[in-house]
Amino acid sequence: MTESTVDLDAVAAARERIRATHLRPTGERPASTARGLHHTALVSSDVERTVAFYQDVLGFPLTELIENRDYAGSSHFFFDIGNSNLLAFFDFPGLDVGPYAEVLGGLHHVAISVDPERWEALRGRLTAAGVDHEVHSGVSIYFRDPDGARLELIADPLGEMYGEHVL
Repeated sequence: MTESTVDLDAVAAARERIRATHLRPTGERPASTARGLHHTALVSSDVERTVAFYQDVLGFPLTELIENRDYAGSSHFFFDIGNSNLLAFFDFPGLDVGPYAEVLGGLHHVAISVDPERWEALRGRLTAAGVDHEVHSGVSIYFRDPDGARLELIADPLGEMYGEHVL
């Protein structure tokens, strides 16, 4: 199905029905049962290249590098993305995982909040590193990591999206 075959009015009506049925006003929402996102794990085809990109280009310190307990020879490694949150990776040497692909149930993108001053500096670092990127809405930078995963650096505070509270 392509976008041109989608009934946009029907999609908008369904979205509004879902909002009316399930979205509660801020003061009426129950507290979450979760404490937060411990880590999101992506797949890396090259540990050293991934470390160089995330630590040296993006400024996310490597915090741990251990063997993956689920796959002998595989590494599990973590980067500090602030606010006690981690971005993690696995590599799977000898296992042909294929190239990155956006699939149903898979990753679309990871959005990481950064201070506006750092956002500008990171945009410059991406440019200096030759990383293709696009700026949207004056606060989002979209780009891909060395394995093709889509990332967003967003200058909005946590809990906000383009100036609107989403939390």
